[in-house]
Amino acid sequence: MGSSKTIRRLEVVAPVPADIDIANSVEPLPISAIAEDLNLDSKHYDLYGKYKAKVLLSVLDDLQGSEDGYYVVVGGITPTPLGEGKSTTTVGLCQALGAFLDKKVVTCLRQPSQGPTFGIKGGAAGGGYSQVIPMDEFNLHLTGDIHAITAANNLLAAAIDTRIFHEASQSDKALFNRLCPPNKEGKRTFADAMFRRLKRLGISKTNPDELTPDEVKRFARLDIDPNSITWRRVMDVNDRFLRKITIGQGPEEKGMVRETGFDISVASEIMAVLALTTSLSDMRERLGRMVIGNSKAGEPITADDLGAGGALTVLMKDAINPTLMQTLEGTPVLVHAGPFANIAHGNSSIVADKIALKAVGNGGFVVTEAGFGADIGTEKFMNIKCRYSGLVPQCAVIVATIRALKMHGGGPEVVAGKPLDHAYLTENVALVEAGCVNLARHILNTKSYGVNVVVAINKFAMDSEAEMNVVRSAALAAGAFDAVVCTHHAHGGKGAVDLGIAVQRACENQTQPLKFLYPLDISIKEKIEAIAKSYGASGVEYSEQAEKQIEMYSRQGFSGLPICMAKTQYSFSHIPSQKGAPAGFVLPIRDVRASIGSGFIYPLVGTMSTMPGLPTRPCFFDIDIDIATGKVRGLS
Repeated sequence: MGSSKTIRRLEVVAPVPADIDIANSVEPLPISAIAEDLNLDSKHYDLYGKYKAKVLLSVLDDLQGSEDGYYVVVGGITPTPLGEGKSTTTVGLCQALGAFLDKKVVTCLRQPSQGPTFGIKGGAAGGGYSQVIPMDEFNLHLTGDIHAITAANNLLAAAIDTRIFHEASQSDKALFNRLCPPNKEGKRTFADAMFRRLKRLGISKTNPDELTPDEVKRFARLDIDPNSITWRRVMDVNDRFLRKITIGQGPEEKGMVRETGFDISVASEIMAVLALTTSLSDMRERLGRMVIGNSKAGEPITADDLGAGGALTVLMKDAINPTLMQTLEGTPVLVHAGPFANIAHGNSSIVADKIALKAVGNGGFVVTEAGFGADIGTEKFMNIKCRYSGLVPQCAVIVATIRALKMHGGGPEVVAGKPLDHAYLTENVALVEAGCVNLARHILNTKSYGVNVVVAINKFAMDSEAEMNVVRSAALAAGAFDAVVCTHHAHGGKGAVDLGIAVQRACENQTQPLKFLYPLDISIKEKIEAIAKSYGASGVEYSEQAEKQIEMYSRQGFSGLPICMAKTQYSFSHIPSQKGAPAGFVLPIRDVRASIGSGFIYPLVGTMSTMPGLPTRPCFFDIDIDIATGKVRGLS
């Protein structure tokens, strides 16, 4: 494929330094050089400083005739609370493919939320010698996409409460007169956004003065039921005290008080819309059809009914363009969107993947990561993301660690922030072997989509040869195409060369079409039950509230959407302490909600927090700036 001009060889040292120290030790290449290596012309991107650029969607028009490269998704086994290194493996694999195997490659990653960066988890740029740089910019504001989502989300929240407020004190005629005021010539007109509501109501008139009194009422009065509102305000900070708030307490709000709350910005439906959109026009449609609640008559109320769909799109017009960055070894990265992996689908954007596949071309590789274990992230990648994108992956990587397999084999509880038990620091082949049931089920489930599965054994210093051999044997016995030991955290791309070779072979030998877990034309319950079966459940139990919501969404015409299960990532079942491969359990569905703009129904299995809190000692204690150099210290 020709040697890349941007490849950089790392000088690794042992023990591995802190992530931020490694990131700061490497001078990033000008982002224009990375773009040039992908054959992107300067008209295809806008620079955001020296090391970041927004790639414009117009590049897809220019690359329309190009063939797509190979498409690879990275998932994982059911993780410990410490994580098993999916992001690090994704970056390490790409560094191996680009810097050592001479392949055109693009890494596609989600943008991390600032909440966990300053909270308990730290950043998400990979780790060790497999990172995205500049690491501080990646983990902080990046190019402002999350801020745009926050602004758009909160504009819509303000529109909802303001509309209820104004409707409460005005007659139908007064409302209509203010929505469609006469101009200087005394002529009324509809704003462009209003035609969408008129169309939904079946009113084809274009002159406001021709509406009958009944049509005026139907058009002007949304009659939102405050108890049905699902749209909450957001901010990109972990703040537990905003989970439940009361609004409208000012004297000017005339007693229009209601309880609501804040979510973290990445939990906004607008983030999921950004991740699943395929074009600017598609994003405009999706934002407009987001449902914020119901009218008192039980009809769904959308952002377009409120007249806000166009304004939301304007706020998001730059955010739709993916951000180009680089790895430590100079391979290109597209960072775009970062939806939650439980109440949303936990994958980076469709548009970034599409641009990347065309940019690498025939024989190149695009590697993207799916959040949480493969039962959640990879399942949603296949059944939601690939369904909307029309893209077909050739290979799925499943990241496994000896540590997590020991936990699944019956090892002691792993707790973030506490030292690992002795069982995880010494050889215990039997424990690893017992835990391989978890890996085996993930392999079986992932293979059912028609892709070749490669297991990446992410090696830690304390892991023994015997333990890794057991994992490799179990993976191959379960049907994996290959299972490979990787040391990319300690050695960069060089430590993932075997993985790169295995992934290349898996892609070249993939012959089956993509098979979805369920068709869209079956009922909501049948789709939920198909997913539950893949977890090992023997059945599904629905609460009264869940039954009510399923009936409502089916009546409103939303039953043809895919399903996005909101379930714990720490077990196949709904009980986080059930490790390994539990079977025969009944999966309880507590509630069912919908993201109509994004295009999925999400059943809640248990309680999902959409606003994290800060621990006693948050990460921000360690974060500071070197006032002599201006470099960030302490990000992890």
